[in-house]
Parts: sequence; structure tokens; C-alpha cells
Amino acid sequence: MPEVVGKIQSKIELMKHRSIGIVIVAAGRGSRAQTELPKQYCTLLGKTVLTRTLEAVIEMIPSANIVVVIHPDDEELYQKATSQFSDIIKVIGGQTRQQSVRNGLASLEIHEPDYVLVHDAARPFLSRPLIANLKNALDAGSTAVIPALPITDTLKKTNGNRIEATVDRNGLYSVQTPQAFNFKVLLDAHKSTEHANYTDDAAVVEANGHDVHICTGSQQNFKITRPEDFKKAEAQIMMSCADIRVGSGYDVHQFEDGDGPWLCGVKVPHKLALKGHSDADVGLHALTDAILSAIAEGDIGTHFPPSDKQWRGVESSVFLEHASKLVADRGGIISHVTVCLICEEPKVGPHKDAMRTRIAEIINVDVSRVSVQATTTEKLGFTGRSEGIAAQATATVRLPLKDI
Repeated sequence: MPEVVGKIQSKIELMKHRSIGIVIVAAGRGSRAQTELPKQYCTLLGKTVLTRTLEAVIEMIPSANIVVVIHPDDEELYQKATSQFSDIIKVIGGQTRQQSVRNGLASLEIHEPDYVLVHDAARPFLSRPLIANLKNALDAGSTAVIPALPITDTLKKTNGNRIEATVDRNGLYSVQTPQAFNFKVLLDAHKSTEHANYTDDAAVVEANGHDVHICTGSQQNFKITRPEDFKKAEAQIMMSCADIRVGSGYDVHQFEDGDGPWLCGVKVPHKLALKGHSDADVGLHALTDAILSAIAEGDIGTHFPPSDKQWRGVESSVFLEHASKLVADRGGIISHVTVCLICEEPKVGPHKDAMRTRIAEIINVDVSRVSVQATTTEKLGFTGRSEGIAAQATATVRLPLKDI
């Protein structure tokens, strides 16, 4: 039986007057990407490729019945990548891509959609114009339509490393996904070619005597295939998040009896602890405020009022995770953060790397995007008298231009 696990809603929808099924093919191993994990579970600036693909699909067609076809060994990775969603149907793939798609189509039969889109999990840059092109072709009566781009490079046929001929590129296209079909046509075609092994669903439909049309694809809708594609994808995400904002935060906590303060998510051995409503992590509090400041979402007290008893003694990572999620919910990314701890004691230097690592884990960024510094006030003021610790933080956040 298919397992239901995930989906979020959106206020915008294309194809809203049609019954749509979507099959996301995520069962491959992606060996050409040379990654430790299957490429669909590798991260792009804090989110897995599969997560970003699902977000794009759901934003544009939220009422669709979505099926994700996965490899049987990837259950744990899949659950983590889709934990934010609900109502997504999960099925196990087959030995080939064609078998995996067939399994996905079979799980949609109960919903009887008018149309079905088949999409690669490794194409996270689905766009509204591309979906509109598919919709227009379906509205015009096409049974099968696939996005395609004309070949612009010169093509050569070789024998080893020797060129045998130049291939005429006129009429040649590179094709993309999602590929859109009349659901019954595609399902019947898969059933009748059960023992064949085609590389895409258009070929399955062609083999069953149906016409397949093309619509204009998108250069941005590339498939992550090789190691260099991850850098290209991250650069594309960065370019789409061109609204750059910087926020600052500041916090102070006094010392009290204890066995050491929590600083930037790390318990630091000391004769005193910090006093506060939560765990009093002055570094994470300042950083939480910096991120909230960058997106103009108030401050830590707005979201977690100290008068609310449920936050008493809670780990400050909860606050920082919340601020980070607010950025992600707006399609943004945290580009860089800095925390400066101001105190005479305890010594922060030996723990800086552990603090950086912990912050990176909480906000889901690479540790190279996290800085932790420490300074003193040369024995001046309350920090100079070792009465407490202060922290300053800054956060650089990038949001999509649509949020301007």
C-alpha cells in the first residue's frame, strides 16, 4: 500500500480546473554526481534537492496528487527530506526508471486524474512559465507534451576520440521534465511496454503510436547530474535571492551559581552559569534576534515571551531554529552569521570551533558561513567585572526579489 507522508498548501495554483497527478522520480542512485548520498538527498544551501523540487511543484499545483517514487534503501533520507509536507504518496521504485514510473502511476489509479506530470527529483528549478507552456499545450488538445530546448551547439559523431561526422542539428532538441500526458494514455502505454526499457516517458508513449508534442522549456530547468551542477544550482539559487538584508542582535545575561554557561549551543565548563528564563544562551539569543531583524519579524520576545512558562529552561536552539525556518518559509537563505561574545571569563577560544559547528547544524548552513569571535572590555563595565556576558550578532539573509 502507498504510504501518505507530506504536503504544504499555496495560494497560487496553475491547472486548477483539472485533476492532476504528479509522479516525482527519486529512486535513482545518481552515480555521475559522485556524491556520498544519492544526489536528490544532497543539500543545496540548506535544503535537499528533493525538498526544493517538492516545494516548487506544490507552490504551482497545490491541489495535485503527488507521488514520490523512492529507492527501498532511502526510507530514512526520504522521511527527513519530506518532514515538512503532508499528503504526499510514497511508493517504492523498480529496477529501471520505467518500472519506477509505472509503480508511481499505479498508485494514482485510485485518484483517476485527467492528466499526469512526470518529473525528475533532480530538477528543482521548475518555473511558472514552464508549467504554463505545458498547460497551454494540454488545453490545445495535446495528449502528450514535453518541454524541450533546441540544440545550439555543434554536434559531432565520433569513433573513440576521432570525429567521423558533423551531425545536422536542425530539428534536434534536448528534452526536460516535467513531461505531461493524458493519464490513461500514459498508464496504458506503460502497461503495454512492461518489459521494455525507455529513457523517458515520451518514448513510452511514442512506442504505443501516440503523437508527442513539444513546448518551450527553460534553461534554468537543468538536471543536477554531475558534481559541477551543484555549484551551478547554488549560484542560481543565490541569484534568485537578490534581496540582501543584514540584521543585528544584542543580548546580555548575568552570572549565577552553576556549572558553566551555555554559549552558542555549547556547554562551557566554568564555576558559574548564566541566569535566564530559558537556558540563557546569550550567543544564540543575540543571533536569533539578528535573523529576525534581517527579515523584519520582531525580536525573540515577540515569538517567545518570557511570561510564557512553556519556554522556561528550554534550549535556545529552539528559538534559533524558529528564526531560521521563517527565512526558509519565505524562500530565503541565511548567507552568513557572526556572533561576538564579550566577557572576561570563561575562555571562549578553545570552544569556538564547536560553537561554529553547532550553530551551522541549527540553521542548516555550511560551517564556513558561521563566525564566532570573542573579546573582552579590558576589565571595564559589568563584563569587565565578570558579572555577566554580552553578545553581539549579525546575520546576512537573502530573500527572493518577490519579497521586496
